[in-house]
Amino acid sequence: MIPVLIPMQMRELDELACSQESATILMRRAGSALAAHITEMIPPDCVVAIAGPGNNGGDAFAAFSALDARYERIIYTLEHRDESDARRDARERAIASGVEIRALNDAPFQSTLSRSALILDGILGMGTNYPLRTPILHAIDAINSAHTRVLAVDIPSGLNAATGALEGHVVRATRTLALGALKPGLLLDPGRGYVGELYLHSLGISSDLIARTAHNFTTFDAATFLTALPSRDALADKRTSGALLVLAGSQQFPGAAVLCARAAMRAGAGYVTVVASQTAASALRAHLIEAIVSDYTETASPDEIIADILDAARRHRAIAIGPGLGLDDRTGQIVRGVLERTTLPCVVDASALFHLSKHLGPLAGHPIVLTPHAGEFARLSGEGTVVAGTRVERLRHFVSKTGISTLLKGRDTLIDDGQSCAINPSGTSALATAGSGDVLTGIIGTLMARGSSTTQAAALGAYWHGLAGQVCEQQRTVGTIASDLPEALGAALALARTRAQTNELGTFIAP
Repeated sequence: MIPVLIPMQMRELDELACSQESATILMRRAGSALAAHITEMIPPDCVVAIAGPGNNGGDAFAAFSALDARYERIIYTLEHRDESDARRDARERAIASGVEIRALNDAPFQSTLSRSALILDGILGMGTNYPLRTPILHAIDAINSAHTRVLAVDIPSGLNAATGALEGHVVRATRTLALGALKPGLLLDPGRGYVGELYLHSLGISSDLIARTAHNFTTFDAATFLTALPSRDALADKRTSGALLVLAGSQQFPGAAVLCARAAMRAGAGYVTVVASQTAASALRAHLIEAIVSDYTETASPDEIIADILDAARRHRAIAIGPGLGLDDRTGQIVRGVLERTTLPCVVDASALFHLSKHLGPLAGHPIVLTPHAGEFARLSGEGTVVAGTRVERLRHFVSKTGISTLLKGRDTLIDDGQSCAINPSGTSALATAGSGDVLTGIIGTLMARGSSTTQAAALGAYWHGLAGQVCEQQRTVGTIASDLPEALGAALALARTRAQTNELGTFIAP
């Protein structure tokens, strides 16, 4: 997975990188990378940069000095003090290459922005101090008012790099090129809505150096996802390919079990068994041709049903539990009994989460991942609604208190195991449809059955699920339904392979 660094950790990485190569060399690389993006985004035309007082402003100078002279290049500058050697080098090279330098208060500022084909936002970086000064607020508002393409240097100006919080005035970028490493604010809501297309350029900093830098967050790109995805051995049979037991469905909600099982099979499970009540089993058999449907009688005792399920589980490698189950006390006894007594890795969702409220203690340390949406998490945690901007802290506190790995759904889905938090970059509003979570449960369960750890399966599953949503979004602008998602999993892998191809633009992260 890709490390995601908070500002303090990024400064540590910068110091380590500059001890191996000069800051001037790194800034020149940043400039070349930004120039490549400008060239890819627009043909030769008028481009305007706003260069702030720090190294983000230096990167803007470096970009325009590296840009083809066929572009009309204008840089507006904010006052600066104690200019670094790297920034001075970039500014002098920009002037020598014919870039026009203007003060921010020079007229006609707004009309120049409006006639430009692209604005390079180099005003503020990750070390922004709030509240913002008036000239900076003016510059941010002017960029947003220009209604043209915007390429943000490292992070959109005004965005909190650590949390993704909006501090009032924030540049709305068309594309953002993160430099050196990703920052959490680029991936967390609400900030990610201002980032646009997100790319990462390492600036030549070694992956080992980045990985050795302490980090609290991680994420995937297409290449790391494909590398981490479990593969099927050439000699695999249907069980070694991934045998998943699904405890799901009821007379009222049989479709949830169908969606979960179909997603599991499309994610590569070679053998899927769905265990359901007799009243739900007939509907499931009508829709699940390739899966085994095993039923239990409502007249049997919970202990008898639990014993039968655990006996069936011995022939499987993971359990997915929850989609479409009933909310009655009897079902709750079965859910808790299975989870407390099995040693298999389990993904727990939907109705099963309802039955675990106030009953999480016995599950601490088990190979389990819970997958609540915000409403389910509010009930499960017992601490009420998750207020915007508190998702990371609330999830971290919950996992620390319970000892249970948890995936908190959202556009910025989070997966926390008590050691680190993975942020999923592939979320899309196309997934905002009933049954989408049931599909995710099937994917995660299959990845567990194929050998991934609980939290790795959750992170991989969220990314794959998001890619499938993006595929569906490309196929139809509206109207994606949950049953579309399992059928899009194969195309999602093809999309990942396309995105994994490297080029001078760097690594594509999102959306």
